[in-house]
Amino acid sequence: MKRVLPLATLLMVVATPAFAHVGTGSTASFAAGIAHPLSGLDHVTVMVAVGLWAALKGGRALWIWPAAFVGVMLIGGALGMGHVSLPFVEPAILASVVAIGILVALAVDLSPFAGAGIVGLFALFHGHAHGSEVAETVGGLEYMAGFALATATLHLIGIGLTLGLARTHLRGLVRAGGVACMLVGVGLFAGVFQ
Repeated sequence: MKRVLPLATLLMVVATPAFAHVGTGSTASFAAGIAHPLSGLDHVTVMVAVGLWAALKGGRALWIWPAAFVGVMLIGGALGMGHVSLPFVEPAILASVVAIGILVALAVDLSPFAGAGIVGLFALFHGHAHGSEVAETVGGLEYMAGFALATATLHLIGIGLTLGLARTHLRGLVRAGGVACMLVGVGLFAGVFQ
């Protein structure tokens, strides 16, 4: 764990913007909110990985970590819609892909509340990016509700994959999924993926 936080911090500072969240489609409906998390590799990867990590931990983390992500993401969305500035949004989103991937790959065992703090921190940036996209003429509540539902669904997919693989004695594949998440983050950082 002592190596994970400095790596994530370094990535947040040196990452260049991915511009994955600027003007990407409609933000005027519930359906657009549902569709948006499915349209970006960074979203799908992190949100499924949060579910993977929560299921690896088990117990209260199984619901606390996804709930923390969704709840804090909505707070970040409200800040973005309110034009409250937040520094390093894009670098933090990229760092979240790498950091959550590392946490899954290493099966880092944190307390439910420490893990919630980590996923919540990253969720703030994800939410802010999407809240900032909401047009001035649109309230954005329907969009954010759709986004929250899609996010929770992706978390549940990660949880379901982990629990299903645990029953088949292929739990190591979950940790390999963490490595894949980390590699996606590095690829996004390097500009290999868009």
